Amino acid sequence: MSRIATVFARPRRKALVAYVTVGYPTVESTLEVVPMLAESGCDIVELGIPFSDPLADGTTIQEASSGALQAGVTPKTCLDVAGKIRQQTDIPLLFMTYYNPVLRFGLQSFCVTCAEAGVDGLIVPDLPPDEATDLDTAARRQGLDLVYLLTPTSTTERIRLVAEKSRGFVYLVSLLGVTGARDSLPEGLEDFVRRVRKETNKPLCVGFGIATPDQARRVGQVADGVIVGSRMIQLIRDDNPPYQRVKSFTHELRAALDG
Repeated sequence: MSRIATVFARPRRKALVAYVTVGYPTVESTLEVVPMLAESGCDIVELGIPFSDPLADGTTIQEASSGALQAGVTPKTCLDVAGKIRQQTDIPLLFMTYYNPVLRFGLQSFCVTCAEAGVDGLIVPDLPPDEATDLDTAARRQGLDLVYLLTPTSTTERIRLVAEKSRGFVYLVSLLGVTGARDSLPEGLEDFVRRVRKETNKPLCVGFGIATPDQARRVGQVADGVIVGSRMIQLIRDDNPPYQRVKSFTHELRAALDG
């Protein structure tokens, strides 16, 4: 059983997934924060590979990517960081990236190096499953889960395709638009999750716009996992070592999901 599958095999526990941009605000902060997130109740961490055109991301993550790129962070840097993090924690690590950096690195080489670094899976928002045969094949050879996304406007046919192809879990985008902390969750979220649930038994994780423990609690009532990105980036940016605010927020999210 893969590390990701192990997370969702635990009865009555909702998965808490955190996103961090590798190298933002510094590589050292990423190396410090990720193991702390694991110790504070995160079950999975997405490591964002900074990219110059992150089309699925809002202002917060765009700025984080830009800052990391200006500091010289590359895909190779991210792979090195993942390897160092893997020496400190056993929780699943996924790369959140876009297709261009992976293609430029080389699909086979990228997947091989991911596996060697201890990465468990990939999320590539701009690569739909019907165009992902080459990367999917390379990822399977290395035991990497390739996670695909669905949106509230996805048709039943699309839901079935993504549910069939996605490994590890299915990523449900809670709203139309880009990432970013919101004051409230969209209406119809529960119906969206139920619609997908009718088509698959695979774990469903909801992301985009989740910024508070109360929102996480609501999502946890219908989904198998909650993904928190922009709000986590904001706290990491504004906090200082030993990142007590980040730690406290993560504990609050964990308590909300467990409550």
